[in-house]
Amino acid sequence: TGVSPEGGAFLPTAFLCIPCHKQVHALFTNQELAARLNTIDALRQDEKLASYIKWIRKQPASKLVKTKKSRQRRKK
Repeated sequence: TGVSPEGGAFLPTAFLCIPCHKQVHALFTNQELAARLNTIDALRQDEKLASYIKWIRKQPASKLVKTKKSRQRRKK
């Protein structure tokens, strides 16, 4: 299922683990998600998120992951 556009409480959404969900929103605005990153495949192929996915896969499930907004995202 695609990632829902802004305000997606009533639209189809993607099921992500909490750390990945937080990372997606830390990196991208809702507008970016709706316009160009509206599928799981599009998210996986994005350069910024791909490195996070590679890293998070190596972490133990018990690890608590902190998320910070990217510098680019903070400027928006």
